[in-house]
Parts: sequence; C-alpha cells; structure tokens
Amino acid sequence: MGQQIAVVAKPSSNPGVLRFEANRNLTGMGHEVFRSEADAKGPRPAAALARRLLASGQVDTVHVYANMITIDLNKGFLGEGLDQLVSSLYQYWMPGMELPVFDDVAPEAAAPAAGGDAGGAGPSEYERLVPAHLIERSKAGMAKWKANHGG
Repeated sequence: MGQQIAVVAKPSSNPGVLRFEANRNLTGMGHEVFRSEADAKGPRPAAALARRLLASGQVDTVHVYANMITIDLNKGFLGEGLDQLVSSLYQYWMPGMELPVFDDVAPEAAAPAAGGDAGGAGPSEYERLVPAHLIERSKAGMAKWKANHGG
C-alpha cells in the first residue's frame, strides 16, 4: 500500500556524490540541506527522506531541491540501496508486515438534535462549531443574494 516514487539516478562528475531525480516534488521552491538527523526535523517529505538516508550510515550530507536529491557519501561507501530508500518514502506497508487490527468499534451516532433556530433543545452542531458573527454574516449575505436574484 502507498505509492512508490519513481527514482532515476543522474550522473555526477564528483566521485562520492550521488544525484537522484524523483517524479515528486519534495520541497517546493526551497533548498533544504541536512547534515545530521537532528537537522531533519518535522514531517516534511524532505526531512523524512533525509532522516532515512542519514540513518543508513552511508550518507554525510543530503541536499534536496524540488525533485532533485543530491547526496554526499561518507568515505568508502558507494551508496548501494539508497535509491530504494527514496523510492519507498511514501510506501507505508510492505510485504511481510502485519496489518493493524482495530478492535474498537465506533459508537453509533445519535440522531441529530433540532437546531436552536427550530426551537429545539439547544444549539445545533453548526452553531456550536461556527462563531456567531460568521453565522450572522452568512445569513446577511444569503438575504442580500436572494434580494438581488429574486429568491
């Protein structure tokens, strides 16, 4: 389950530097550089990928710009298997993993109560979630629209 990312290795003129091009944009228009796992904070795709790559022990620095991933390898490593780490970034289930079991059953929803406008027992779900000034603005806008459109 999940989707794999198509990864193409691009040539690099520098030994010890790997470049990958993915079919997904990972950073938008910003450059992100990760020198340690501590630099890769948060749930952003670039940070998650950097944590995976740096945890492999083969990688010194990760630079991500849009869909381009540039990896500086530690001395003595060839970067074997790093393309798999990139391509499986969005794959949240792999063969051999146990599927989660959910024992909790959601309680049945109670019948919706009549809203405050209908003279019911209390405010409706809408009235509890939306601030009163926005409800009034919505009612005024609808009244204006109906007046202009013969509604």
